[in-house]
Amino acid sequence: MESYKPLKVKVSLSLDEEVVKKLRILAEEDDRQLSSYVNLVLRNYLRKLETEKRDGP
Repeated sequence: MESYKPLKVKVSLSLDEEVVKKLRILAEEDDRQLSSYVNLVLRNYLRKLETEKRDGP
């Protein structure tokens, strides 16, 4: 059985400089590329929103 990675879509974002600085530090500490780390953070945030919406705040 083959395992496929989810497709990635290239996007361009403008972020606050301080946000990028902090994300770069956190990504490095987690031994990830910046884009992979941002994807992880956003995925976790979206899951949290879905859970809160389903279960209430």
